[in-house]
Amino acid sequence: MDFVEDKLTVGLKELGLEAGNRELEMLRGFYENLIEWNKVMNLTAITDREEVYEKHFLDSLSMQKALPADFDGKGMKLIDVGTGAGFPGMPIAIFYPALQVTLMDSLNKRTRFLQDTVEKLHLTNVEVIHSRAEDLARNPAYREQFDLCASRAVANLATLSEYCLPFIKTNGLFISYKAEKGEAELEEGKKAIAVLGGKAEKTVSFLLPGTDYGRILIPIRKIKSTPKRFPRKAGVPSKEPIR
Repeated sequence: MDFVEDKLTVGLKELGLEAGNRELEMLRGFYENLIEWNKVMNLTAITDREEVYEKHFLDSLSMQKALPADFDGKGMKLIDVGTGAGFPGMPIAIFYPALQVTLMDSLNKRTRFLQDTVEKLHLTNVEVIHSRAEDLARNPAYREQFDLCASRAVANLATLSEYCLPFIKTNGLFISYKAEKGEAELEEGKKAIAVLGGKAEKTVSFLLPGTDYGRILIPIRKIKSTPKRFPRKAGVPSKEPIR
């Protein structure tokens, strides 16, 4: 274990997670494949190893702060909407092997990278899907089929809720990763959350362990089924958020 992995291990302990040899080896493989593919396509602007481990891996796994301490994911399904280069879904899948994880992104080049990574890491609990959220959420095989949705996608919370809440079962949880302005977004997004069948729970504010990065996790509980008219057709949720 080197300095970067040692720092990650300390940070994860603060989050209540243990990084063993298996997890560290998989993160190593993920990082190496990310950098290799990033040479030919733009997957991430962050390529420095220490920064990737901190701002991508540790940040992705901070979801633990919004979950019960004994969470292991057994018998549960999670979808990562707008996963990009696999964050937060891929590190979550690595640390919770009993959790079935679906990584969804609308860009084919990203899903090709993710599928290649899944195969190289022999991850049996991950499914990669190339689709827009507005289309996939209308598919009965995916609509209201997930216990959890985690998303670091860059969109305002009203729009993101329209993308994510249709995937979640009643009583399931959508966790949105936000920076410090997240509280203001939550205030603006309250109507959308209610219309879509959700109810915001207590936000979790913290500094990412070992850094001065302020983060907010916004847990939204699905309290009733999402009306059939949502999500609206592709492009509408981002252009005309529910207000």
